Amino acid sequence: MSITYNALSGALAAQAAIATVSQNLANSQTKGYTRQGVLLQSNVADFSRNSPGNGVTVGALLRFSDSYKSQQMWRSNSELGQRAQTQPYLTQLEKVMNDPTSSISYGFDNFFKALNAAAVDPTSTPLRQQVISSGDALSKQINSIYNLAANQKLSTQQQSSAILPSLNDSLASIAALNSKIQQVGANGTNTSALIDQRELLIDEVSSQVGVEVVYDPDGSASVSLKSGQPLVAADVAANLSYSSAGGEQTLNLSFAGTRFVLDDSKIGGKLGGLANFRTNTLAPLQQSISDIAQQFSSMFNTQLESGDKTDGAPGIAMFAFDPTSTTGLLKVSEGFTTADLAFAERGQPAGDNSNLQALIAIRGKPITVASVGTVLLGDADTQLVGKLAIESQQNQAQLKTATTVRQQAEDDWKSTSAVNVDEEGISLIEFQNMYQANMKVISVANNLFDATLQMFN
Repeated sequence: MSITYNALSGALAAQAAIATVSQNLANSQTKGYTRQGVLLQSNVADFSRNSPGNGVTVGALLRFSDSYKSQQMWRSNSELGQRAQTQPYLTQLEKVMNDPTSSISYGFDNFFKALNAAAVDPTSTPLRQQVISSGDALSKQINSIYNLAANQKLSTQQQSSAILPSLNDSLASIAALNSKIQQVGANGTNTSALIDQRELLIDEVSSQVGVEVVYDPDGSASVSLKSGQPLVAADVAANLSYSSAGGEQTLNLSFAGTRFVLDDSKIGGKLGGLANFRTNTLAPLQQSISDIAQQFSSMFNTQLESGDKTDGAPGIAMFAFDPTSTTGLLKVSEGFTTADLAFAERGQPAGDNSNLQALIAIRGKPITVASVGTVLLGDADTQLVGKLAIESQQNQAQLKTATTVRQQAEDDWKSTSAVNVDEEGISLIEFQNMYQANMKVISVANNLFDATLQMFN
């Protein structure tokens, strides 16, 4: 009977292996599926010198997974999400600010060209009007780029807020899967499909924020931010939300009754990329544009007020700077006319252009700009554009690297966990042969049993 039992155990083990191979082949194109296998173990022999053993048993169903490779894949996904989310905004800013006809530099060029043209005949009304027109155009170009930065800030805030519902749903689903894996695993049931679902969700979360994952002995996975704040522990999930104060967003994390205030510029992933762009690119850029507008208008107005108009009256301010205005930082003062341009030096006749020359010289005066330091007024925008171009190029290079690293991480994961159809085909033939051989043994055992019975008839 040991022959029949051994062969039957072999046939059943082969059946289990073929079923596992069929599951792998059925899911060969399923995203995130981790291939499985059977662990065959030889049964211990009876306490007999002549017993070769008691067949084979399926010791366990194996799940071919490497936690290190999974962690690498999630880390690379976080970096990729951060770089990819930022680049469209950088590209748009760089394109607009470097445009030959819409840049701030172009506006300053035209404005000072108009001033130089007016020096030929300081009393010419058309030339004076050209100064006011070009000043208005300069104001609009400064406002346009400042408003672009403000709109990008609003867009990134809205995009960050839009990410949170999906992120919170994923965290809740991971917690629910943890609970289910614990329950099913306690009954000895295979949990591989549930773990696959959970790891797909973790991969999605990792693109939104940088995560660290620790596997617990009960089969659950604890997920936390890189800075240590918990996102999921067992069946408890965190909830992230934004609160607004003074137009600024603050990211809050609530977990099991505890509230954390997070610096979202340092949490990685898409959320971290957007916040980092707002904090370290947009905010300094907006301040720099404001610095240019404020210091230029102040210097120009002060110099203009030190001269005389054509009627001999003291000059008045041409530009109005208002950082709180919703329509723009800078504009030509209401009611300002060509007669208000004080090109003559104080006490000199109307045809004098001494004060006009001083106005033209302002372009070579130094100003202090938040993100580039002290520069000449005429070079300030060029410095800003150059700094932005370098930042954009660096991000593009990092995005390219992150894309490559992510692809390599995926390939490493696939080398261990993905289904190889050719390998599974070979395994299918091997286990088919194993099954057929064991069935042949059973047939031989039956023949021997029948022959033995006939000996006693």
